[in-house]
Amino acid sequence: MKLALDPQMFFATHRVHELPDLVASLGYAWMELSPKADFLPFFRHPRVDDAGVRRLRKVAADAGVGIASLLPVQRWSGPGEDERQAAVRAWRRTIQIAVDLGVDTLTSEFNGRPEAAEHAEAQFLRSFDELAPVLEREGISLVLEPHPDDFVEDGLDAVGLVRGLNRDWVGFLYCTPHAFHQGHDAATVIAAAAEKVRYVHLADAFDHTASHGLRYITNPPGNAVRVHQHMELGRGEVDHDAVFAALADVGFDGVVSSCVFGFEEDARGISERQRDKAVALIEKHVGNGAGTRLLPAAH
Repeated sequence: MKLALDPQMFFATHRVHELPDLVASLGYAWMELSPKADFLPFFRHPRVDDAGVRRLRKVAADAGVGIASLLPVQRWSGPGEDERQAAVRAWRRTIQIAVDLGVDTLTSEFNGRPEAAEHAEAQFLRSFDELAPVLEREGISLVLEPHPDDFVEDGLDAVGLVRGLNRDWVGFLYCTPHAFHQGHDAATVIAAAAEKVRYVHLADAFDHTASHGLRYITNPPGNAVRVHQHMELGRGEVDHDAVFAALADVGFDGVVSSCVFGFEEDARGISERQRDKAVALIEKHVGNGAGTRLLPAAH
């Protein structure tokens, strides 16, 4: 098992090459790189050349920080064919960046529009068929998550699609702050995914479905919005004990990544507390020193 930090709350103040030293200073041995403007931006082609990739690999090695995964987010499910082809082109470059960094895992979202799910799925499958031979050749694992406002939002539907792709190297990501968008409790989704659960995003959120859906009010009523947060554990209503108990039941041995966004004024404190809370949850539900073994030797 690996414990990683997505240092997104530091993106505005740090260049991508400065992140490994920062992550190490926060007590993490692993880093996840989500979309960042000077590296892998949302919905656009990567913004780094080979020299920049080599530099990032060196500074990460010097800091003693492994890169657990890259998280590209592209319009590989459309809506249009131009967008899909551009996304596939960006994916190909991202795969090469991962290879050159020595990264063996890419995580991502299904993307696409929920109101046009059948079209989006067809576009997704077309993109997947084009990229699968490249991923297989390079030995890269792909881990997919259902995301609010994507063509796949339901947890069990996402598990079914992951299994339907019928590739051992395709896995499932359980995102705890999306728990209330998945249509089922964590134990049900994680049990269905079982050995396919390879990655966990760790943050908290409020239950937007509470009080008959009236906790958040948008005008006019019926707006097609998706509300969720990525808060520090303990600030919201996700039952993380249930999540980690379910993970222990299926023998989870993947990556747990702290993914708190939106609280940059306390980014360092939150990142350190997230580390300690993750270790405590793993120790509680797995035991035998599993949690403490995830920390760098200095901690």
